[in-house]
Amino acid sequence: MNLVYILGPRKETAMGYPTKVQLIRRRRGTNQWYINFPTPIAEAMDFQKGERVEWTIVDRRKLELVRPQAPARADGVKKKTAR
Repeated sequence: MNLVYILGPRKETAMGYPTKVQLIRRRRGTNQWYINFPTPIAEAMDFQKGERVEWTIVDRRKLELVRPQAPARADGVKKKTAR
């Protein structure tokens, strides 16, 4: 399964970061699946330790990650405005 993380609204500037899906098999049958975020993605999104996110299945090739409590933009970062 390939996951592509898209930063920003324009797909032509998106960068992909290949990531492996990890599985930890437990004796009691409670398997755990992990997908780690590469550091550039986590830093660009300003993720915080313990932050909750929600995965939505778009289709069998795409997952959507939603941040219900996304923080406000960092100080000093200005949003581009149309002229």
